[in-house]
Amino acid sequence: MIPKTFSQQGALGKAIPGFQPRQAQIDMAQAVAKAIAGESQLVVEAGTGTGKTFAYLVPALLSGKKTIISTGSKNLQEQLFHRDLPLMVDALGFRGNVALLKGRANYLCLDRLSRQMVESHTNDAADPQLLTQLVKVRAWSSETKSGDLGECDALPEDSMVIPMITSTNDNCLGKECPSYTECFVNKARRKAMDADIVVVNHHLFLADLAIKETGFGELIPEAEVFIFDEAHQLPDIASQYFGQSVSSRQIQDLAKDIEIAYRTEAKDMRQLQKVGDKLVQSSADLRIVLGDSGHRGNWREAMASPSIAREIERVKESLNFAIEVLKIALGRSQLLDAAFERANLIKGRIERVCDVSITGYSYWFDTTQRHFSLHITPLSVADKFHEQIEMKQGAWIFTSATLAVNDDFGHFTHRLGLQPSEQFSLPSPFDYQNQAKLCVPRYLPEPNSPGLADKLVRMLAPVIEQNQGRCFFLCTSHSMMRELGEKFREILTLPVLLQGETSKQKTLAEFMELGNALLVATGAFWEGIDVRGDTLSCVIIDKLPFTAPDDPLLKARIEDCRLRGGDPFAQVQLPEAVITLKQGVGRLIRDKKDKGALIICDNRLVTRDYGGIFLASLPPIPRTRDLDAVKGFLAQLSETEIN
Repeated sequence: MIPKTFSQQGALGKAIPGFQPRQAQIDMAQAVAKAIAGESQLVVEAGTGTGKTFAYLVPALLSGKKTIISTGSKNLQEQLFHRDLPLMVDALGFRGNVALLKGRANYLCLDRLSRQMVESHTNDAADPQLLTQLVKVRAWSSETKSGDLGECDALPEDSMVIPMITSTNDNCLGKECPSYTECFVNKARRKAMDADIVVVNHHLFLADLAIKETGFGELIPEAEVFIFDEAHQLPDIASQYFGQSVSSRQIQDLAKDIEIAYRTEAKDMRQLQKVGDKLVQSSADLRIVLGDSGHRGNWREAMASPSIAREIERVKESLNFAIEVLKIALGRSQLLDAAFERANLIKGRIERVCDVSITGYSYWFDTTQRHFSLHITPLSVADKFHEQIEMKQGAWIFTSATLAVNDDFGHFTHRLGLQPSEQFSLPSPFDYQNQAKLCVPRYLPEPNSPGLADKLVRMLAPVIEQNQGRCFFLCTSHSMMRELGEKFREILTLPVLLQGETSKQKTLAEFMELGNALLVATGAFWEGIDVRGDTLSCVIIDKLPFTAPDDPLLKARIEDCRLRGGDPFAQVQLPEAVITLKQGVGRLIRDKKDKGALIICDNRLVTRDYGGIFLASLPPIPRTRDLDAVKGFLAQLSETEIN
């Protein structure tokens, strides 16, 4: 059945113009069909261009079983639901129902929107821009069927208004909400319950598992088939959800809701204003003593600091004060009743995060410009994830372009406690021998040496200029990204874009529109970015992407590995760096017609023994150490384009 469907005369050949059967795609589809029939676990690394999406969609649709497909990002989730799935549904004549389910932060909350409208009209200090956006959202709310804010064109994706008009598990009023019958989150969930194929993302799937562990709610319906695309992200996301977090944003959102209730429903309770002010002030003071923005630190060590310990006590005092005042207001309004519950919940989380005596967890914090988050993360999620698989049974399929390290899947399967009945790699169909060239330049400075950015800019600016931009420079840290961006702007005549100066989507759209830009980026652009054709013909990577040794999560996992008698470098640090490098390298060749050069600025690839593991894990790209050879290769590509 599968080979026929994937033939030129079959369903796909008829539905897709110019469709060509690919053996790797057929092999994967057959393995997926076998796993579904046998209710077993399957792990497949499918190289870029294999066509893995259709390879799992076809057998899932043909099986007739209820299937959940989970993706690593909202972008892929939407692409799958709006583009790939309808194509396969039509091609196969599938008669079942399909549904898209996102986390509640993506759906408009009608109750919170109406409260914000009232509050912004009674508050003289309201921001006029936010008020304009609220009015546009209210107009859209009467037309939308889904309530998915991603479909509201009038609202920028990074709008400050979004957290104000969406709900969280903490602030949702549930059945007490006046808009409960029209609730978009509930509508989306009911639709998912009735659907045969449900498309979710890893964050939502794992949030659901974590909620089920506590015995509450069920966001995601039961299914017989579970398929994870971009599965390499699962272990780290699972760690977040099987741990606990609390943030200053949650405290300040609580304060905001208390102030709204005071202005609109309990104007006689002046103390509510004082509660809101104390919550905001104490969380802001703690943020200041936690230091620089963009910092990750060890929370156990941080709590030993008298100034941090003092501010934590002040946050607890402000929460206790909030609980006492809200207790008096119980029964006055649904918003205040919910705020009382939330204040207790946040207080409980802070007490748990501050009890650093419990072993088996990493205690850490991170900061942004305005906020902090405190986290406890389990060192291993293998037992918990394995337990969930055992409970649910069914078929579990994991796929990504990057799962294996030198053809070994042990690192991935061990982290999730998987016991696959089959695991294999499918090579990419691309002709890397002719489509690409890899260079580790001679005379490179050592990683982390003083003046590294200056030397890299001097060495690589001529290559970028000659190639007319069309280049991603992927960095392993924000500080290197900013330094390189600044220096390239001083000497290049081409446009230089820097990640973070606007949203990811806008940055990418501008890069593609300009056609001659250098984009200097970090984490967010290493994966999930698909730029085809001449717009991108050079990818440069500043160094091998080992996680910073002072990262608290890494330190804890290294310690855990050591206690188990393992080799932390070989079992933790190296495999993760290899998988990240494979993701970055995968940005270059996205299509059979793509051509380009890859430059990795790290001597360790050729001077250290472990460099061979990195190289063996990459596609078979011809290698050189001569930058002039790369310039010649790129010049040849430009001539071919002109002709």
